[in-house]
Amino acid sequence: WSQACWSEPGTRYNVFNNIANLCMQRFLPIALGKGSELEKAFATAALVYNNSADPEGKLSKAETKTLLQTQFMNFIQGQESKPKYQEIISALDEDKDDKIDFEDFMILLLSLALMSDLLQEIRNVRTTK
Repeated sequence: WSQACWSEPGTRYNVFNNIANLCMQRFLPIALGKGSELEKAFATAALVYNNSADPEGKLSKAETKTLLQTQFMNFIQGQESKPKYQEIISALDEDKDDKIDFEDFMILLLSLALMSDLLQEIRNVRTTK
């Protein structure tokens, strides 16, 4: 899945931006059906982004904020009082017409996840197979 994306022409240095566009249709069934749990999670995040993005593969800041509030609500719940969260959300409220690409969206998603209270709860849970 990821190796094929890296070998596509023009994607070598821009895989994050192009994965939603070039690799999604061809490799999504594999990642969602037969892939590892991590591949499935990444493919789902890319699919959610891609389904919300404009034809150029970008989201406005307002659309990004709405997407986070509807699709990432359990990770951002309780973050309202944290200065870093306020800084991120304020940046999304400013100049709402600015566009966010897939790479910036994933960095934003990861940043919010890392400061989440839910992440600590996940760390405290050990699962066995």
